[in-house]
Amino acid sequence: MRSIWKGAITFGLVNVPVKVYAATEDHDLPLHQVHDTDGGRIKYQRRCDVCGRIVDYEHIDKAYDDGDRTVILTEKDLSTLPEERSREIEVVEFVPSEQLDPIMFDRSYFLEPDSSSPKSYALLRRTLEETDRIAIVHFALRQKTRLGALRVRGDVLMLQSLLWDDEVREAKFPALGSNARVSAAELKMSEQLVDSYSTDFSPDKFSDDYQNELRKLIEAKLEKGDDVSSEDTFGPDAQEADGGGEVLDLMDALKRSVDASRDSKRSTPRKRSAVHKTGSA
Repeated sequence: MRSIWKGAITFGLVNVPVKVYAATEDHDLPLHQVHDTDGGRIKYQRRCDVCGRIVDYEHIDKAYDDGDRTVILTEKDLSTLPEERSREIEVVEFVPSEQLDPIMFDRSYFLEPDSSSPKSYALLRRTLEETDRIAIVHFALRQKTRLGALRVRGDVLMLQSLLWDDEVREAKFPALGSNARVSAAELKMSEQLVDSYSTDFSPDKFSDDYQNELRKLIEAKLEKGDDVSSEDTFGPDAQEADGGGEVLDLMDALKRSVDASRDSKRSTPRKRSAVHKTGSA
């Protein structure tokens, strides 16, 4: 695996340098569109609907359409927006694990300790594990500030980006409000059916049959010589910054952070981050 970027988990004065890796990958075979008569690759052109010309990327702006009006946004317009390039994974708060609804999870990333002394990484991982807590964090990816959950998976700290609260839809279906009556006999029979299927989950028991058969189909066609030159189809081949900060003495940083937090609570009520907490169903 290759790291996406380097940065540091920060909470209080504690600084945990890490490397970030994508935790998942797409195993689907990439398929292209080609002309059925000669196998030539189908390409899409950026053609203007007004003048009919093909437009280069440097002459393309973005636009928002509300159905009646369109607002054109130039690169100059977009440059006025706050662009987030921080290499910090900032802990906002620690919450009980069961309060995070899985529907909010988006992308997953593995975090590797990026230090000759990974003690602070091990301490944070062990603390989350022992307290059964998840750290709610802010971090930047592709120039956007994102909400995330920092949790433990085996021996590794995992960062999972979260959907914002207004990105999760509410399910309001008329049928859910009906007074559907379930008899005791029906419920018992349903529970027996569930019990007959019950087992421990082992993800390695399952496979993507479609992709497996697709691979077999492609291999069979290659063995038969049913292929064309890739160069004829696609043409000739054309085809991270360090981050983190100085690591303070761990015990000193922890003590100073706890003291600062206590002083803050004594003086003023803590200002809480607007983070959606949903109890598990």
